[in-house]
Amino acid sequence: MSARRNLANEQYNAGRHPRFHALREWKLASPKGELGLVFATSKGKPQRLDGIIRRIVQPVQVAAGVVDDNGKAKYTGAHAFRHFYASYCINRKADGGLELPIKMVQKRMGHASIIVTSDVYGHLFDDGDDGKEMAEAERSLMGLHATQT
Repeated sequence: MSARRNLANEQYNAGRHPRFHALREWKLASPKGELGLVFATSKGKPQRLDGIIRRIVQPVQVAAGVVDDNGKAKYTGAHAFRHFYASYCINRKADGGLELPIKMVQKRMGHASIIVTSDVYGHLFDDGDDGKEMAEAERSLMGLHATQT
């Protein structure tokens, strides 16, 4: 697929993506200014990134317990948004996440290789004990029913 066609597909699909709708809702609720910004000050002027990080991102991290040894926010830059989104995609639904498979997270993060996704975020995936499922599969393969042991 050509780069031009791929870009066209991404732009078309962006309108269907949940992030698109969330940003649109945020923009509609945000202060109006002549620039039509998504993240504007109360006067409709551009927000400074360091202000967003200091006033919003860092306090949220501290409240969530994402802190360093001194109790300060662990992530101090805009890259924190990327890690947050990846964590949200990976976390279990029961914990408020999307519980996506690693291949889907790879695509959403734009990683060229699933190995990159696994190396960076692999520790976040649930590696729950699958012993029960494996035992059931073994019984099924051996022609035994779940009630027989």
